[in-house]
Amino acid sequence: MGFFGNAKPEQQLKKGGRRATALIFGLETMTFISNGVSLFTYFHGYMNFSLTKSATALTNYMGTAFLLPLFAGFISDTYLSRFKTCVIFGCLEVMGYALLAIQAHLKQLRPFPCKDIVTSTANKCESATSSQEAMLFMSLYLVALGTGGIKAALPSLGADQLNDRDPKEAASLSSYFNWYMFFLNLGAIFGVTFVVWINTNQGWDWAFSVCSMAMAVAVLLLSMGHSVYRNNLPMGSPLTRSLQVFVAAIRNRNLPLPANADELHEVHDKEAEQNEILQRTNQFRFLDHAAIVTCSEDTTSSTAGGTWKICTVTQVEETKILVRMLPIILSTVFMNTCLAQLQTFSIQQSTTTNRKIGSFEMPASSIPVIPLTFIFVPLARKFTGIPTGITQLQRVGVGLVLSAISMAVSGIIETHRKKVAIKHAKLDSSGPLPISVFWIGIQYAIFGIADIFTLVGLLEFFYAESSSKMKSLGTAISWCSFAFGY
Repeated sequence: MGFFGNAKPEQQLKKGGRRATALIFGLETMTFISNGVSLFTYFHGYMNFSLTKSATALTNYMGTAFLLPLFAGFISDTYLSRFKTCVIFGCLEVMGYALLAIQAHLKQLRPFPCKDIVTSTANKCESATSSQEAMLFMSLYLVALGTGGIKAALPSLGADQLNDRDPKEAASLSSYFNWYMFFLNLGAIFGVTFVVWINTNQGWDWAFSVCSMAMAVAVLLLSMGHSVYRNNLPMGSPLTRSLQVFVAAIRNRNLPLPANADELHEVHDKEAEQNEILQRTNQFRFLDHAAIVTCSEDTTSSTAGGTWKICTVTQVEETKILVRMLPIILSTVFMNTCLAQLQTFSIQQSTTTNRKIGSFEMPASSIPVIPLTFIFVPLARKFTGIPTGITQLQRVGVGLVLSAISMAVSGIIETHRKKVAIKHAKLDSSGPLPISVFWIGIQYAIFGIADIFTLVGLLEFFYAESSSKMKSLGTAISWCSFAFGY
């Protein structure tokens, strides 16, 4: 197999290894999460944005970063392999962080920082020029494009290392996504502690430089291991195939469905040997009209990929899978709206509290250290008999309940914080209140556990439900609720 992973299909089952993508999981998450929790402070304290503009800029950036996996998943499944996508988009992320480091280092590329909360609130600080803002947002969205590609392709690339034709490896899929979350959280912990400490004590230019170097190392190591990966080749656009189904179904809407499902169009010859064949289901029967054979020319001229007049049953079933995913995605949007609040106003909220632990002062952006838990699944497995402890959708449900509890706790703590501020006449003071930051940490702890349940459940569910031709897109869809939430 060459550097870009152009392996023959028959070679791929001889390769693999779950740990092949572990390091880039952690390093990419370390850079993305550390900036996700810190950029609000950077916008407000160093680029002199108002509180509202800072929150808007951050949520727009995060939302775009979580929406771009759809684009990257389309590119990965259609034109590039998952390995190529990780390398190319990883390089874009390196470039974005490098540009941010240059802007943070050179004074002429940014306004003079205004760190006085009272002064910045009164709009007496030097505002960023249009060219300075243009460079900032160009760099940020280059990072967003890079992380979007990695989020779309990397989980699927790692899961591809498990041969689903091998019962032992197929049974390890849930374990793989648990380890994926472990490395993701490990990277997040380093991000909100080590990287945040650097930007607080050494400067933002150092922090962005560390992020750029970390991603460069991750991409380099990923590239060096190309010979051990199972790298599935692109099989065409799943979005185009789904659009073909809708168009063909509308065209054939007046034709009766055959009583025998075997009369619907499917490819069973040598052309389909390397492709996954999906069996017809009874849901969304209107879409089955796309596979109605109207004449002999339809089947001889159409291929496994389908046309705009007739599609295969497998193609129709792939479209049904996408339709079934939509309610699951929409159910998690409100949860990620809560996450957006925790990464913006709750960070600013923590700056008004006492963050000292002895002689050490915890940076405000280090508050959302995500907790790790591996206790629940083994315990639940004993009661349910399910290898994952509970099903993927049950995990998502647990996460949704916990996120609601987190927001309720957040409201109670904010009410208490305001009472303390009023009592000590510090509503407009920039000094810390006599209240520990660990009170705010409670809401982060609860939401962190919710995030573990929901994200693992979504990733595993969408990967398992997706056909072999749409694994990257299926993984990308799981990130869309984050984008809608922001």
